[in-house]
Amino acid sequence: MPTVFIIFGFIFKYYSNDHEPIHVHVFKGDATAKYTISPVCLVENHGFKASELKLIESIIEENKEIIAEHWNKYFNKGE
Repeated sequence: MPTVFIIFGFIFKYYSNDHEPIHVHVFKGDATAKYTISPVCLVENHGFKASELKLIESIIEENKEIIAEHWNKYFNKGE
């Protein structure tokens, strides 16, 4: 499960056998969430508070190019 980055204790990862559309899984403690990045949209949430989800969404919005580059490099979809 490759880690994209860790910010404010939130761990942003994807599964090594993941599928499109490009999305990211977020972990902190026992909480997990999944977001697509284009558009940035919450797909599922298990345990994060609304305030945490807003912060996670803003982190993804600010870093969606990095997430996409990491995804494309890992899955060999670079240009």
